[in-house]
Amino acid sequence: MTVQRSALALRQRLSRWLALQTFIGLGLVCTAVYIVTAATLSNRQDDTLNQKSAMVKHLLQEGRMPVGDPRLKHQLNDFLAGHEELALRLLEKTGHSLYASSSSQPMLPPFKKRHFEVVVPDDPRGVAQAELTLSTRADEVLLRQLGITLLAAAIIGTAAVSIGCIWLVRLGLAPLRHLVEQTRHLTASQLDKRLDGSEQPRELQPLIEQFNALLERLNHAYHRMEGFNADVAHELNTPLATLISSCEVALRKSRSADDLREVLASNLEDLHRIAVIVKDMLFLSHADQGSSARRSEVQSLASLANDVVEFHEPAMQEASLRAEVIGDASGMFDAGLLRRALSNLLGNATRYATAGSKVLVNIEQVPSGAVRLVVLNRGPTIEPDHLPRVFDRFYRGDPARAHGDMNHGLGLSIVAAIAQMHGGEPFAESEAGVTRIGIEIPVR
Repeated sequence: MTVQRSALALRQRLSRWLALQTFIGLGLVCTAVYIVTAATLSNRQDDTLNQKSAMVKHLLQEGRMPVGDPRLKHQLNDFLAGHEELALRLLEKTGHSLYASSSSQPMLPPFKKRHFEVVVPDDPRGVAQAELTLSTRADEVLLRQLGITLLAAAIIGTAAVSIGCIWLVRLGLAPLRHLVEQTRHLTASQLDKRLDGSEQPRELQPLIEQFNALLERLNHAYHRMEGFNADVAHELNTPLATLISSCEVALRKSRSADDLREVLASNLEDLHRIAVIVKDMLFLSHADQGSSARRSEVQSLASLANDVVEFHEPAMQEASLRAEVIGDASGMFDAGLLRRALSNLLGNATRYATAGSKVLVNIEQVPSGAVRLVVLNRGPTIEPDHLPRVFDRFYRGDPARAHGDMNHGLGLSIVAAIAQMHGGEPFAESEAGVTRIGIEIPVR
């Protein structure tokens, strides 16, 4: 429901903004047309007054007839004939009217007036005041009609564009609705499907690519989780079945205290194994949830590695192996996590190294500013098909290998998790009987 309301709001917002922009655009155009037309009419009115004033002056100066002469009045009346919008008055300096045009209809406002001096032959001073009046009512009516027409055109145009915008926005959002239909058919059991972006616009291609990449990660995580659950069930099923059968056998008949003690000791070994698996699973769970390393100053990684080697020395002597630490570095690290990672790497090397060989712990400073902790051992080469999966949980390249019943397959997964908690990554190489497994972590 939330997605549907958001999509509807997006349609409304786009339509309203397009309609508003259209109305503003048409309003500006109509306003410009109105202003230009009004200015043009005003200039035409001024030109008319100027022309008629000049003609009145010329008529009075060239005629040389007294104002009271009927012929002059006749000429002035002929001059104003057919121009109902014009009116002329001639006044003496004293304000006495010498001439006033007559009209069948009274002149209604608005109007413009022009005052100017003219030569009057029968005036002793030869000068009189002329008042020429031009009615602008017709132009005002025209402007009013033009304004109403432009306003109606803007409103109708905006309405038409708005309807078109709604249709265009709906058409433009059709690819999104198509994507919604595709995503609606995705389920947890169909994460291998991907969105089809072949017919989608270019702007949606990055979104489709990112969504498909997310589906790929989810699909990988889902299958990994399924495999992890199956492996956990398998790993826990064996010791639990052993514990149940051992207890059932012990309870079938009465036994001595020594026999029961032996059963309890055997069961305790399986319980320890279960506890180790659960503890490692909890650690990996915290790492998956984004736990980060608690860094502190480590003066010497070589000293830390030597401590780990010393801890593994009895097991290595039993396997006829020797260990050596090469190189050193310092920086901000989680010393506890690095000890655990090196311990797992040494334990892995101890299980699979050739008897009588040497296990090397290399501490390398790389040019990028990171540190590489590598454990090298000689032994069976890991097949290229198995090499990329050595850090997978509960993964064993060869289930029949020695110590397979003692190793639950989480050691290297924990190494990879520790590398990621430091912002680094694990790596594994195996060639010509030499296996190098380690982590590369940035120094901070």
